[in-house]
Amino acid sequence: VDSRDEKVKAKAERIREKLDELFPNPPRTFLPAANQYALLIKVLLSAQSTDVRVNKHAPEIFEKFGTTPGELLKNASQPELEDIVRPIGLAPRKSRNILALSEILVEKFNGQVPNTLEDLESLPGVGHKTASVVLLHAFDKPAFPVDTHIHRLACRWGIGDAKSVDRTEESLKLWFPDPQFWGRLHIQLILFGREYCPATRHDMEECPICSFAATVEAFTSNRKSPNKFVAATKHRSPHSIRETAGNVKRKLEAVDFPLKETKNEDILNLNLNPRTPRRSRRVRRSK
Repeated sequence: VDSRDEKVKAKAERIREKLDELFPNPPRTFLPAANQYALLIKVLLSAQSTDVRVNKHAPEIFEKFGTTPGELLKNASQPELEDIVRPIGLAPRKSRNILALSEILVEKFNGQVPNTLEDLESLPGVGHKTASVVLLHAFDKPAFPVDTHIHRLACRWGIGDAKSVDRTEESLKLWFPDPQFWGRLHIQLILFGREYCPATRHDMEECPICSFAATVEAFTSNRKSPNKFVAATKHRSPHSIRETAGNVKRKLEAVDFPLKETKNEDILNLNLNPRTPRRSRRVRRSK
């Protein structure tokens, strides 16, 4: 077995264990919906907005105009939709897309939401992430949607590709190869990004996962630009686990000598592989 593959597996497993510890019972979705169509509309509306806003204002659409594409086309006009969508953001564009995709669903899919990535992405306003979320939560199909939080975390931990969200998604699927966990990980990573790992002014030393999973390049980038998230484009050792005080202490406890009570900062400064320092040579100056 490739030693690098083993290191990737070890790091991924440790990340998963920490996420399970922090979020043992994550919600199934952030956008509860009555049916597949309602979920599709809510996910579309959540683009460049927040789940809180969508959950607050979207129900009015279904209460007024119905919960199927046929009902909505019959009862709603674009100006009426825009009035409801406006607090969510991008009201003109999102309202047009809702009406357009509803018409396609009626004409092409017999009023049903399609259950393939290709068909979903063919609908107006539905990109790859939206389609993946619908597949995952409406049809229980394996998918790993990558939002801004997940992309940021993956880039910090050496998993993501700073230049491509699609390649970040592919990499996440390789690091966490079991599809049955993708939905749970998707939710846990978003929660972790929101609660523990902000884009700016982030203390990586104190972060429950960055403290051991962030790469050297991520630490350097965070230190240089604390007020702006700048993803490192290359990671020399993306699979490495950074030594923390806790890691070193566990190693020392496994050694055959008693460990005295020691401060965390002292542990980090201990040299586990001491070398005899070389004597510096004095260079004689010519007179």
